[in-house]
Amino acid sequence: MSEGLATRCVHAGEIDDAHGSPNTPLYNTTTFKFPSTADLLDVVDGRKPGSLYTRYGLNPTIASLEAKLAALEGAGAAWAFCSGMAAETALFLTHGRKGIVCIGDAYGGTLELLAAQLPLLGIPTHLLLGNDIGRLDEVVSAGVGLVFFETPTNPTLEIFDIHAIASLAHAHGALVAVDNTFASPVNQQPLALGADLVVHSCTKYLGGHSDLTAGAMMGAKELLAPVWNWRKNLGTTIAPEIAALLARSIRTLPVRVQRQNATAQAVAAAMARHARVAQVLYPGLSGFPGHALAKKQMSGFGGMLTIEVRGGGEAATRVADRLKLFALAPSLGGAESLVTQPCTTTHHGLPPEERARRGISDAMLRLSVGLEDAEDLIADLNQALG
Repeated sequence: MSEGLATRCVHAGEIDDAHGSPNTPLYNTTTFKFPSTADLLDVVDGRKPGSLYTRYGLNPTIASLEAKLAALEGAGAAWAFCSGMAAETALFLTHGRKGIVCIGDAYGGTLELLAAQLPLLGIPTHLLLGNDIGRLDEVVSAGVGLVFFETPTNPTLEIFDIHAIASLAHAHGALVAVDNTFASPVNQQPLALGADLVVHSCTKYLGGHSDLTAGAMMGAKELLAPVWNWRKNLGTTIAPEIAALLARSIRTLPVRVQRQNATAQAVAAAMARHARVAQVLYPGLSGFPGHALAKKQMSGFGGMLTIEVRGGGEAATRVADRLKLFALAPSLGGAESLVTQPCTTTHHGLPPEERARRGISDAMLRLSVGLEDAEDLIADLNQALG
């Protein structure tokens, strides 16, 4: 019998210890002992599963978490990292050396890594805006090995057709990796839609409480196998303490995300009616350009939305500074609602002309809707908008 996502969030990967704990204990252990050299070599050489050394990820708490992460995305395997950027870096270094094309908007740090740092290592990168997707066939056919994108994107919530992009990329022998952070596995299953790999900043919805920093990569075992040495030797494995916190958070993931979906929908609808809001970017609004595609490939529209305030960047700053329930802070996906002005935080590192080219205006405020009552959040936005 195939278990549902909520059941997998609670039970997948848990190790039943001798004392009957329903959850995997925290093994805050650096190294693990063996009864003999032969037993040690069985684990070192991969003949038997086992615990060896925590930096390698061979730790019971980490292994338990990774089994749960794989189950969330219906993947053959998963690796956990110390951050989302660590997961993306390992992805690019392992599967992107022939060339990477990134479609649409992405987190500013991802764009900086792709545009400024990976080319220093001789890795060709191509950044296509969403409206340039018609050039994808041309770029991939030139020999690119990895197609990467977020959907929905940060911060404009653009939606890309995972199945169509995967079909095109696979026809040219390229892999497809999707950053599923904004949607979460509750709202979207990229592997089932044809993607080869999924990455997450687990700091966000999977963690859900703004109290941990972590990342993950999920996919087929044969695609994750070469990633392992990059993680091991770059030292980017998750710590056991963080792995235990993350596993705790995942147990409540569906409940949290479903509540955030509903509240964000209400907030987006209210903002769409506000005279001081020029536009609302949210996939759940019928007038949003990607609404029909989002309905097709997502089971929920997420807890993220972006509003553009009339009056420009200074007006948006004043609104952000007047909010009381929405905390002014970067990041997203937590129990508390957050507001950030992308030009000052997530995309501050991009030159103003590049932000403008991508349609990221200074008047935009990105809202991460938490678990508060929708009416209270709407009232907070109304008073701040004046």
